[in-house]
Amino acid sequence: MGAVQIENNPKFRNALLAFEIYMTGHRRLSVYTCRNYIHAIHTFRKWSYRTGNSTNDLFSVTKDIARSYLIESQQKISRITLRNHVSGLRNFYKFCIERKLCNENPFHNLTLPKSEKKLPKFLTEKQILKLLDQPKSIDKKSKAGKFIQLRDQMILEILYGGGLRVSELAALNFGDIDWVQNAIKVTGKGNKQRICPVGDRAMRAIRDFQHDQSKSSSANDPVITAQNSKRLSTRSMQLILKKYLSLSGLPLDMTPHKLRHSYATHLLDHGADLRAVQEMLGHSSLSTTQIYTHISVAKLKKTHKQAHPRA
Repeated sequence: MGAVQIENNPKFRNALLAFEIYMTGHRRLSVYTCRNYIHAIHTFRKWSYRTGNSTNDLFSVTKDIARSYLIESQQKISRITLRNHVSGLRNFYKFCIERKLCNENPFHNLTLPKSEKKLPKFLTEKQILKLLDQPKSIDKKSKAGKFIQLRDQMILEILYGGGLRVSELAALNFGDIDWVQNAIKVTGKGNKQRICPVGDRAMRAIRDFQHDQSKSSSANDPVITAQNSKRLSTRSMQLILKKYLSLSGLPLDMTPHKLRHSYATHLLDHGADLRAVQEMLGHSSLSTTQIYTHISVAKLKKTHKQAHPRA
């Protein structure tokens, strides 16, 4: 069957249009997700007709056909892309079954290839020290320069010293700071609260900024602000980090979240207990924290290979 006949299949065309409306209107999926799902459906449909594995209406696809598609696609696209494609196809066929356009979801309960586990990127301790030294280069002669230098130093020290998510830092108020214990109360995902030790240097940076620049530091006042005393956005903090990465000649693809990776990795490198690191990061599952043990092991293996005569 030719491409023109495929495109002119009214049953498929109407089903796809209804599915698009359902995704955007009823489920309110993002434009990005909807686009990917539609692309996945078109990709499978073209493969199905090209290989002669489908009937004219594409609604008689069997699990065997779907499995063949998975096997062939693994050689062409990444595992994560394939998993996203299958998610779109599963949702499409589920939608079609509910509207009695087909009787079976061929992608339901198919075994998918495991996603590649990529170790998170992080900065070395030497790189971190170089980064944390950058705000000192800001000219403090002007009032604005002094404000920026003290505030930016505080941002970097807290992100690395406490392993906070950038959204958690943006929401931080002075009432969340425990000056005695050198710790802060953090409200994380799902409004779960935890206590994070941040260390002497981060606390000193907060005190310096509070005493010298904060117009008000009552319990409900934000810690991280712009010069107009309004709470600083997460986007602004991301751009601030980019500036200092550039100044220090460090990789520009580093993000505030990768400072969090650095924090966790360095803790474990120096013998911190995994459960304690889990608590400080605010992870609900230990398995999420365990990714950092893989980084430490990878580092040890690299050291062994470089240093051991029989490696």
